[in-house]
Amino acid sequence: MPHVIVEYSANLDGKLDIRGLVNDLHQVVVDSDVAEVAAIRTRAKRRDVYRVADGDPKNAFVHVVMRLRIGRSAEQLKTLSEALLAATDNTLQRAYATHPTAITVEMEEIDNITARKNTIRSTPEKAT
Repeated sequence: MPHVIVEYSANLDGKLDIRGLVNDLHQVVVDSDVAEVAAIRTRAKRRDVYRVADGDPKNAFVHVVMRLRIGRSAEQLKTLSEALLAATDNTLQRAYATHPTAITVEMEEIDNITARKNTIRSTPEKAT
């Protein structure tokens, strides 16, 4: 049930290919082999109200949170967080010229009980 949730400042509109970033981050998780493809969910949310550092309106942020159940090694989590950071950094190259940007990647292990249902596993494999 890995979830990748991307929050980004609204001033990155037109500078950040958010669909491309979502696709890239999703692929990083798929390639990491930490979960079944059918269990991975990736999404983004633009934040209209924010303040970054000294409040300069050019300052931007991207915050990536990956939530996944406990059970991966510290090395797996470190490798995955670094890969997510690299993919985010790569996508933001165009924005850096005009928007000083703070990027964070946070790994959250879920150890509480969660009710869930996923019928994607019961459908034929889809090409991506």
